[in-house]
Amino acid sequence: MDQLESTVERKSFRLLERAIHAGASDLHILPGYDEYTLLFRSHTETVKAGRLPLLIGDRVITFFKFLSSLDISEKRKPQSGSFQHQFGEQFFSFRVSTLPSVYLKESLVIRLMLRDSAIPLPSLTYNSESANVLQTLSSFKQGLLCFTGPTGSGKTTTLYSLTNYCVQQMKRHVISLEDPVENSQSHLLQIQVNEKSGVSYAAGLKAILRHSPDVIMIGEIRDAETAKAAVQAALTGHLVMTTVHSKDSVGCLYRLMDLGVSAEELNQVMIGIAAQRIVQFRNTAGRADFASVYEILHGDNLSDALADLLAGKAYRFPEYLTLEHQIREGIRNGTILS
Repeated sequence: MDQLESTVERKSFRLLERAIHAGASDLHILPGYDEYTLLFRSHTETVKAGRLPLLIGDRVITFFKFLSSLDISEKRKPQSGSFQHQFGEQFFSFRVSTLPSVYLKESLVIRLMLRDSAIPLPSLTYNSESANVLQTLSSFKQGLLCFTGPTGSGKTTTLYSLTNYCVQQMKRHVISLEDPVENSQSHLLQIQVNEKSGVSYAAGLKAILRHSPDVIMIGEIRDAETAKAAVQAALTGHLVMTTVHSKDSVGCLYRLMDLGVSAEELNQVMIGIAAQRIVQFRNTAGRADFASVYEILHGDNLSDALADLLAGKAYRFPEYLTLEHQIREGIRNGTILS
């Protein structure tokens, strides 16, 4: 038994090393009828990386759950957690998520991130003007700044970059509330949501306010209680940065209203909404690279959208500013590859 556990531990860490060396952002362990399939995801591509026998696959998943402080006996409910590990001289953070499957097995996904990595925003963006706009919005003393986009579009990476900018360039006190903490950041005071201990998003936000932050980063607004608490924090003199799941920047306004935030409250607190996607583009050296394209609703366009919202009318975002137009134009002129 000890030999099996030692083999599982070695295989588990070796699997992470392989994913890191392959440049993967995510490692997927997917159950099948008689084996587990391994996948490496890098930005928009997913490639098959091997297979594991059922017994070893079960043990590997259990080992990763143990490292992430998850309940290893619970296989019927989704769970999420995180852990850190050092490979060579580099420290990595790993976000772990499990999901039960039809084979009475668990699927596991691990997000791989270099710890304490906060890439300067200009290095993340396809269009330098987007970086300037986002940094300007992050300099506001109070208000609500939201990011939206599909899973893997780089929302949290953008948030870490902006909070680092707030700390390093503007000397502001930043506290984050995440579920789970995706990547350890030395410039942040990071709080992890723990429902079992009574630290929900809403309860955590209330506690954070007593620590006099200038900026609050919320991992995700996913329910009415968190939405209300975020708006209240923004109304009481804090800059709140967060993510919201919606189709696009305008759709984020309607999503927040679905979560119980009134149009009047949105009019008072909203300073900007950025929808984003990751694209492959040709950099100045002529090599393929990845960057984020942003559709940013702010300034006069945001004011018009909020006015239409208050009047009960539908707002149409200028077509030339949409993600679809920017990506289409980039492909047409040959700078965006996919």
